Amino acid sequence: MSPVLAVVLLALGVAGAFVSGLVGVGGAIVMIPLLLYGPPLLGLPVIDVKSVAAITMVQVWVAAVSGMIAHGRQRAVNRRLAVVGGVAMAGGTLTGAVASKYVSERWLLIVFAAMVTVAFVVMLLPEPPPDVAEPAEVKEYSAPLTAVTTGVVGLAAGLVGAGGAFLLVPLLLVVVGVPIRVTIGSSLAITAMSAVAGFAGKAATGQIPWGPALLVALAALPGAQLGALLSRRLSGARLRHVLLLVVLLTALRVWWDLLRP
Repeated sequence: MSPVLAVVLLALGVAGAFVSGLVGVGGAIVMIPLLLYGPPLLGLPVIDVKSVAAITMVQVWVAAVSGMIAHGRQRAVNRRLAVVGGVAMAGGTLTGAVASKYVSERWLLIVFAAMVTVAFVVMLLPEPPPDVAEPAEVKEYSAPLTAVTTGVVGLAAGLVGAGGAFLLVPLLLVVVGVPIRVTIGSSLAITAMSAVAGFAGKAATGQIPWGPALLVALAALPGAQLGALLSRRLSGARLRHVLLLVVLLTALRVWWDLLRP
């Protein structure tokens, strides 16, 4: 690995983790396109899709843990929601991560494109009115609904190397009815748990290029903390708009890559 590529990977790791801490995603929705398209634009070697998926899974885990700690200090993590969702999503992620070894690169891209498209559509739906009878960080949300939602997201996320939070956040908002700030903090906790399973699956099947993965993960630590710091300064509506823009741009880019001749 050249020194230039190492610097680029560090910069991309900071960028992906910053988005993670800002809007509660693991950073995969940014990292996957950046790793796929960034190095070639700078004249550096192309990183294949399966290596990108594995590197991203490592980065997602580190960024999610770092962001979860930052949001947890602000009482923005619902522990019951995080545990139920984390266990269910971890099971789905481990299954998807192991299965990804036997899926073609094009199908992995198709799954990722479908995920970001669903996330965009869900973001356009209205949120349920908030229940102000008790604080959102301690309210009991539907465990079965949470488990099914996170399990399905985890399966798809394990396939493509994503933490899946870019799809999980809109679903928690609209389907489970969790307010935006608690969604951001809790989704990072769920993603951190599920990413452990995805990491284990990809490591066990020998898919992780350790040098690039460790560089990106190292950069994720400060990046997620900076994103969480800015997140606390923005309104819930502004955070939702930022997430919608990130999802839209990623969906357009991935579908363009899939559909062009």
